[in-house]
Amino acid sequence: MIKFSVIIPFCQPIEYLYECINSISVQSYKDYEIILLPDGKEKFTFPDIKIKVIPTGKIGPAEKRDIGAKKATGEVLAFIDDDAYPDRNWLKNSLIHFKREEISAVCGPGVTPVTDDIFQQAGGWVNSLWFGSGGAGTYRFIPQRKRFVDDFPSMNFLVRKNDFRKIGGFDTHFWPGEDTRLCYDIVYLLKKKIIYDPKVLAYHHRKPLFLPHLRQISRFALHRGHFARILPATSLRFGYLIPTIFFLFLTFGSLLSLANPGFRLLYITILSLYAFLLTGNILYVMLKSRSILISILTGIGIVLTHIIYGMLFPVGFIKKSLRQ
Repeated sequence: MIKFSVIIPFCQPIEYLYECINSISVQSYKDYEIILLPDGKEKFTFPDIKIKVIPTGKIGPAEKRDIGAKKATGEVLAFIDDDAYPDRNWLKNSLIHFKREEISAVCGPGVTPVTDDIFQQAGGWVNSLWFGSGGAGTYRFIPQRKRFVDDFPSMNFLVRKNDFRKIGGFDTHFWPGEDTRLCYDIVYLLKKKIIYDPKVLAYHHRKPLFLPHLRQISRFALHRGHFARILPATSLRFGYLIPTIFFLFLTFGSLLSLANPGFRLLYITILSLYAFLLTGNILYVMLKSRSILISILTGIGIVLTHIIYGMLFPVGFIKKSLRQ
């Protein structure tokens, strides 16, 4: 029997945290403990649930997870965010993979809950559409085929404790991005595998459009750009470069089109193609969500996401270091 240590870092308790704990408490697989890592002392009363509460002070999520891993008694560390909650068979469906020694970690999608408001739903659609965030991989946000991966976020990530310790845990210099470094070390240093399984399912509440979503995107862009330079094996990929190519084309192409009538036709053609693809995605969201408002918000969110990400990715690339 394998025991899981479910590790949840957070600052102060939010409503979503209790949803997460309740969902863990009804897991079909029962051999687990829950480790909560708040900033300060908090009291939690959940009868018949094994909970450790470890106040950490005001430190980053990666540092909190490392502390939780040191206190864990399980063979597998199950990381999940405080604004996410697992499917009932989350642990059970991951268990089969840990019977294979070459598998170091298991991950699964973080689906937008149907209870999220329209601004969260729209943010979820921006993430889920290839046109919105193709570089990140839509399989992170909607269930897709089983596959091996070399980069995955820690909002739904389970890893062998022994392997986690071998590579020194999370690199606490980064947030976000500590999970990218962890995955890199597992695959390219330990030479082990990370498997994505759509049945290892969690539900992840989204940052609402527009400001919370864009603040999150700006952090992702800076760190992904930085990792494209220091860890090109997993981060220097064409999908991550597309928004920057688009942003540079949008900015400098407008100036060139004014000076060069021949280039102007190309500029208008590419912008028209972008508008066509954007319209197609808006219509798709409208059909799926049955909401005109969500589809319009999604369209605006896609454009702003491309611009913010495209602008900040090269900034991260040229920075010598990034602070949390």
